[in-house]
Amino acid sequence: MVTYIYWAAVVTIVGALVFGFGFKGNNWKVGAVLGIIVFIIGWGTYYFRLQQVFVKRYGGVMTIHVPEGQQHITATWKDDNLWVENYDPKTNTCYFSEYSKGNLLQGRVTIKDCNPLTARQ
Repeated sequence: MVTYIYWAAVVTIVGALVFGFGFKGNNWKVGAVLGIIVFIIGWGTYYFRLQQVFVKRYGGVMTIHVPEGQQHITATWKDDNLWVENYDPKTNTCYFSEYSKGNLLQGRVTIKDCNPLTARQ
């Protein structure tokens, strides 16, 4: 929910700039440029800083996909970064993958000869 509120605020600010400078001030070029700048700053702030914070702390929205051929085992948070464990049955390998803010610093831990399915039986 908070993700939608954030984007509604960004779009409202962009619209107010374009409307204020373009329609009221009769300067569409300045309104459009300022609107684009505010939108890019809003997108960058969300992608590189706020997305995982919103999801973890305030119930935001985020989607990740399990790589083809792997099975999902678990997911956990370490600080504001999401760690996901998947299992590849073809290579008998477990992968812990980090989804960090902006996907800039993605860690990955590989566990060879991992067979979590036999541990459950």
